[in-house]
Amino acid sequence: MKSIKYFLFLAAFSTFVFSCKNDVKPEVKTVEVAADAVKEIDPNATYAMAEFTIDGMTCAIGCAATIQKKISGMEGVKTATVDFDKKLAMVEYDEAKVTPISLTEAVAQVSDVYKVSDMKTVDAFSNAKACSADCKKACCANKTEEEKTACAKDCKKACCSKKEAA
Repeated sequence: MKSIKYFLFLAAFSTFVFSCKNDVKPEVKTVEVAADAVKEIDPNATYAMAEFTIDGMTCAIGCAATIQKKISGMEGVKTATVDFDKKLAMVEYDEAKVTPISLTEAVAQVSDVYKVSDMKTVDAFSNAKACSADCKKACCANKTEEEKTACAKDCKKACCSKKEAA
């Protein structure tokens, strides 16, 4: 009985060892990827610039970058930048192909969480920096009251708002 068990074990072991000699070579597949089409800018088009606030963004990579990519992909949009820190979108677009309403709809298509507000057409994008929270940093240090109040039109911090004399 012992020899039968030994023989069966040896037969199973040899079958296992010698049957696994398949040389598996990796399969190489070539996949064609469609290249992104290069946008052509119409030199005769009338371009407008719009700035608007986007509420509901929680991160720079997932939210702001996704919204920027969506707006940039619209036909008629020349440039689009979404600043997560300021919650501000700056878009330059062809007035014949894009409207402020279509920009609002494009942001809403990314997610229902994002809400567009303060849509305005501008002559130049605002690059003004807001004051820091403690107002002791470079934007407010060693400046006169007039310079402090000029740091940003919509800044509501103490260093930017005019202080009334008591």
